[in-house]
Amino acid sequence: MAHATGDLAGGELAGGDIEAYLEAHEQKSMLRFITCGSVDDGKSTLIGRLLYESKLVFEDHLTALAADSKTVGTQGGELDFALLVDGLSAEREQGITIDVAYRFFTTEGRKFIVADTPGHEQYTRNMVTGASTAELAVILVDARRGVLTQTRRHSYLVSLLGIRHVVLAVNKLDLCDYSEGVFEAIVEDYREFAAGIGLTDVTAIPLSALRGDNVTEPSPAMPWYSGPTLIGHLEAVDVSGEVLERPFRLPVQWVNRPDLDFRGFSGQIVGGSVRRGDPVRVVPSGRRTTVDRILVGDREVEEAVADQSVTVTLTDEVDVSRGDILAADSDPPGVADQFEAHIIWMDEHPMLPGRSYLLKIGTRTVGATLAHPKYKVNVNTLEHSAATSFELNDIGVCNINLDRPVAFDAYSENREMGSFILIDRFENTTVGAGLLHFALRRAGNIHWQAIEVDKGARSTLKGQRPALIWLTGFSGAGKSTIANVLEKKLHQLRRHTYLLDGDNVRHGLNKDLGFTDVDRVENIRRVAEVAGLMVDAGLIVISSFISPFRAERDLARGRVQEGEFIEVFVDTPLDVAEARDPKGLFRKARRGELLNFTGVDSPYEVPLNPDVHIDTTRLTPAEAADLILEHLAGLPPVGPGGTPH
Repeated sequence: MAHATGDLAGGELAGGDIEAYLEAHEQKSMLRFITCGSVDDGKSTLIGRLLYESKLVFEDHLTALAADSKTVGTQGGELDFALLVDGLSAEREQGITIDVAYRFFTTEGRKFIVADTPGHEQYTRNMVTGASTAELAVILVDARRGVLTQTRRHSYLVSLLGIRHVVLAVNKLDLCDYSEGVFEAIVEDYREFAAGIGLTDVTAIPLSALRGDNVTEPSPAMPWYSGPTLIGHLEAVDVSGEVLERPFRLPVQWVNRPDLDFRGFSGQIVGGSVRRGDPVRVVPSGRRTTVDRILVGDREVEEAVADQSVTVTLTDEVDVSRGDILAADSDPPGVADQFEAHIIWMDEHPMLPGRSYLLKIGTRTVGATLAHPKYKVNVNTLEHSAATSFELNDIGVCNINLDRPVAFDAYSENREMGSFILIDRFENTTVGAGLLHFALRRAGNIHWQAIEVDKGARSTLKGQRPALIWLTGFSGAGKSTIANVLEKKLHQLRRHTYLLDGDNVRHGLNKDLGFTDVDRVENIRRVAEVAGLMVDAGLIVISSFISPFRAERDLARGRVQEGEFIEVFVDTPLDVAEARDPKGLFRKARRGELLNFTGVDSPYEVPLNPDVHIDTTRLTPAEAADLILEHLAGLPPVGPGGTPH
């Protein structure tokens, strides 16, 4: 490594005690921290300086750095330490950080993982990702510019994400003649703002990352400053007690069954500690038991603490699965399926209230829908404003509903137990992150009431198999016509039916909704709920809606039992549907009089595998209805309880 021979030549290593040195290194505590602030405040340069001073730059890297500094550097040919961190070509070309760069370094006193997060507003999601596991934040301020909007923005995010230890690094003081007055004015300005957002543990350090002033050694250029250096403070700050003081929490990642004689539960402890013989509770089931053995790797230990990956065995044969939580029996987490939460939206496509997403909290993944936002936060001014949805990089508050209860702690009490990510069901991409505030009080008051006359009894009385026939396609495709013909044919067969038509429900149930993507999602959500209740009543329900989004059609499918949902794709080419245009809607949309019209300025997602595919260019409405009846006749009969055999 570069300029590291002095360390390796003397001390304990010269005496040959390499094993003792390595053991001491292994026992060092770990600090995870981030650097953040406005663009060009010197974050990457500071991390590069820390890597250089900690002697973790190899000789060939140092040679390459010197060469890069001359060609793409910003320091007039001198070493540009930012290039050690900014690895993307776009970052080097623009001189900004885009992605999150993680770096490891170590000193005599501690090991560190640092995340260099982007300063630009458009990369807020990247900054949030880097901060999600950090215990301390180094917020840089350019001494020439003082506290900026982006400084406040990142400070708010730091506070929101539960980082309580902050270093205010007033950088580039060499460009201000190392002025104490400049430093003190910036510190006073920042502390006043920080106190208002709950950041009280703020350590201010004047420095020059480029020159190395107060980074690892006190600067002779600032005799007026008597506080710690940056690395001295990072080595000394105590964050260990916070996680250890929490109640014991072990999210089960894996049920370990190497043979018939061993059944352990593996995962990483995210709060507190556990000893052999401790009483624990399995959440959400509530079963109580006792810890029998604790293994860290292949070593059996008496006690394990937060951040350790362990395997725990229990004294009783209790049902524990991946996604369950082993928790302190005297202080278990809550269990609920409805919450208020902060949402940080990370996707190019907006959040749609009512749409079904996957929610991953700890080691458990469940279905989730988000309600309409209560408000979104202007993180530059901290003002709350009304919102109908969340766009990319928006942060706001809304209620969230899960399809089953999960164990949780409020994010303010346990970051790992109170944080989650949202995943698009089809693209499997992360679209958002969230922080749980609390369970909604009504969640604990809502229960399933036992009903003795069930769907099986109702459908048996009617002598039919209940179903939800869902016709989807463009406006003008012929859905309503086919639905009417189908219902008449079923009526002649003495079947009990009900037709839900897209136009008709907008005169009553959904008359408050427009045609934006958000309103379309809510429109289908309501219809799916009503249709599900009608199927439960034993009816054959015919639904005729454009329903352009696959996610909402799948929401309707999930509202009834398997085999009861029949997706019918009324496949009419757009030009044919537009030529028919019985309501004149396409003409209005083309003139700009109708916005968000499917096929013109709003998308239609074609069914990937419909149960019935109707080509209306070849089939008449009567023939299409007969094709659906043929599919219905081929379905298995209904067994006890209303479920198909």
